[in-house]
Amino acid sequence: MKQGHFSEVYINHKSNHTDRAFTYAVTEELADKVCVGSRVMVPFGKSNNLVEGYVVALKNHADIDLRYIKNIHALIEDEYTLSKELIHLARWMQQQYLCRFVDAIQCILPTGSILKKEKVYRLEDNLNLLSVIEKTTERQQAILQLLAQYGSLSESQLQSQVEDALKELSKLLKHKLIRVEELFKKDVNTIREKMIQLSENKSYEEIIKSTPKTAVKQKSILDYLFQKGPTSWTVLREAVGGSLTTLRGLQEKGFIEIYETEKRREPYKDLKVLPSQAYKLTREQEHAMKEITPYLKSQQHQTFLLHGITGSGKTEIYLQLIEALIGMGRDAILLVPEISLTTQMIERFRARFGDQIAVLHSRLSLGERYDEWRRIYNGEVKIAIGARSAIFAPFRNLGMIIIDEEHEHSYKSDYSPKYHAVEVAEVRCRENSALLVLGSATPSVESYNKALVGEYKLIQMINRYNSNPLPTVSVVDMREELQRGNKSIFSEALYQAIKDNLKRKEQTILFLNRRGYSTFISCRKCGFVVKCPQCEIALTYHKNAHHLTCHYCGQAQKPPTSCMQCGSKYIKYFGIGTEKVEKITKDCFPEAVVARLDLDTTSRKGSMEKILKDYAAGKIDLLIGTQMIAKGLDFPNVTLVGIIAADTSLNLPDFRASEKTFQLITQVSGRAGRGERPGRVIVQTYEPKHFAIQHATKSDYKGFYEQEIQLRSAFLYPPFSRLINIIFSGAEEGEVIKASQEFTAILSNSLSLEGIEPFKRIYGPAPAHLSKIKQNFRWQLIIKSKAVDHSRLTGIINNIRLENKIQDIIRRVNISIDINPYSML
Repeated sequence: MKQGHFSEVYINHKSNHTDRAFTYAVTEELADKVCVGSRVMVPFGKSNNLVEGYVVALKNHADIDLRYIKNIHALIEDEYTLSKELIHLARWMQQQYLCRFVDAIQCILPTGSILKKEKVYRLEDNLNLLSVIEKTTERQQAILQLLAQYGSLSESQLQSQVEDALKELSKLLKHKLIRVEELFKKDVNTIREKMIQLSENKSYEEIIKSTPKTAVKQKSILDYLFQKGPTSWTVLREAVGGSLTTLRGLQEKGFIEIYETEKRREPYKDLKVLPSQAYKLTREQEHAMKEITPYLKSQQHQTFLLHGITGSGKTEIYLQLIEALIGMGRDAILLVPEISLTTQMIERFRARFGDQIAVLHSRLSLGERYDEWRRIYNGEVKIAIGARSAIFAPFRNLGMIIIDEEHEHSYKSDYSPKYHAVEVAEVRCRENSALLVLGSATPSVESYNKALVGEYKLIQMINRYNSNPLPTVSVVDMREELQRGNKSIFSEALYQAIKDNLKRKEQTILFLNRRGYSTFISCRKCGFVVKCPQCEIALTYHKNAHHLTCHYCGQAQKPPTSCMQCGSKYIKYFGIGTEKVEKITKDCFPEAVVARLDLDTTSRKGSMEKILKDYAAGKIDLLIGTQMIAKGLDFPNVTLVGIIAADTSLNLPDFRASEKTFQLITQVSGRAGRGERPGRVIVQTYEPKHFAIQHATKSDYKGFYEQEIQLRSAFLYPPFSRLINIIFSGAEEGEVIKASQEFTAILSNSLSLEGIEPFKRIYGPAPAHLSKIKQNFRWQLIIKSKAVDHSRLTGIINNIRLENKIQDIIRRVNISIDINPYSML
């Protein structure tokens, strides 16, 4: 080893104590191979167990005694190395979101590609099984016989076959009857495919002359290969038959060549689209292009907020911007908030850009995502389209990121690291001198505020692309409907409008942002509500499956026939979800074809695409759905949108409740009247005078913003502060309470020492709104900080989280830190 070859390595270990870079020496044989971004195997800990690591820096000196420095054991020589930009991004996420480095890396690497350690057991060499079998217990015998049968089995395989397998395995190891090896594997790998082609050393005529006339099968194979060229064995066998023996005979004669190649999993290979050309732009679209294009040409970083009403033609701007970008040799990422929007967007982009597109989202299989990621990494495509995780697409020449419907909550991760795709996009675009385009008809209050103060460049589009007017919107006060004796979910106005639409053969969308049949079951005698035993949250009734389900942990059970508390038979189903709306709609309009689009109807792969395809083809009259149908969908024959309960989200304990309500009403209203026929929207509500509903019915974003921003300022909510939400959770409520109180005391003291006045801006600890989930009690601490204090504050919180004193207190308590949370629940 040469003096001066050292590396900083983060190991793949889920512990706060090991969440730092360790120094390892780079041996001479690896010196020319190891670089920043390499994945390596390194010995770790006293036992020097091999673990996966990620090289984040190379340096010429070591900061510790050379006697304590271990060598990198091996380079993981697979098909990719993380770029310096993505390594830098992972370090930034670690600091910004107070997460472990390995958690950030797992966002960036393709799902399923991180190596997992697995113990594999075998019988000891030359073991005489018959001579030892009588000296072992029944369970040990079962293990030995399984190993004799299969040769080797993993620990998890043996655990599934034999009760208490771990205890028995340790005894068998002690008596040297078996041995164990530690192997590393990925959950996903490339697929290899056998290919056959004619020999390049002989002409076809020469091969045919040398083939006996009686060898009919061989001649069929040779003819097929001559006509079709290199062919997979699967295709060849289906086309002409034959066997591997026949192939081997042809290969031995030198007539054909057999080789292996990678077979790519293509998630959208059956999606047929006709090529399209760029549309003629409207005056507003031309203005948007003129504003953005100079920054594109100069490769100057800038963020644009494209505020365009629904149907104003934002997607065509995206298409033409990316076309210009590709012409400059650079790459683009396009994010969409819902997987339901992906297929429509892919169709439009495939029609314009052909096979230059890769797709990344969670509905793809592990293998499909892995192959799409590698197509991007290898430079085979120029555009990545997908949901939140596509923000990490490994382009080396990134020129632009477009985030459609930038206000959507789905861009914020619920799991560690709790990143926001817009924030990650800003960092990537700065690093790459790239453009960031945020598009929305209803921008987030924070983004619009940034545009008004000059952090973003604001571009507004106030007219629809086809010059059609926005749909007319009418508000129905459901309190008056009740007074008139109408207890139906449909107001008289909505019922009649649906009837009229069916007569005209026009389509309708009914929106309710709550799935299930009934939202809870209660006893009318004692008031008992059936709750999830793990989460203390009311269970939702799903009629089709006839079970109660917790939408937080997935727990399911049969509905009771009598009260579980008092034994009464007076059980009643309360509330309404999309499943019940579907049932009532079918009863009210038996002549209509009705479909539902929510998580329950789209769990199977391809089910969402089928529903939307049928709706686009006019096979469905009424489409009922949750927020999946609220944005992006473009169906020209939809002329009526009914919002069943506009105030569902209005009274949630969330400072964004008014904003979310305004956005949902505006977005779902925008699905109507996008074709030649005018659209109509009927909004049913019990709070018709609320400013969010009033402004939404007029598509008056500016009016809504002006009222909302006054409330945010008065109560010091974003954008006038930054929020940190800390959740303490654990199985023992007492331990959770103690940990939250101790943490808060240490934090308050640390802030005082730093000169940051804490007491007016720390709220809690107190029980979280969802106080128990998955058998874990939850307490909450909310902190508001000014922008000037934020980085100091997060640094203090991180130090407390990692210091030994708090580690003793929170040993059995999990701490989840959410920086700039989207929801306070």
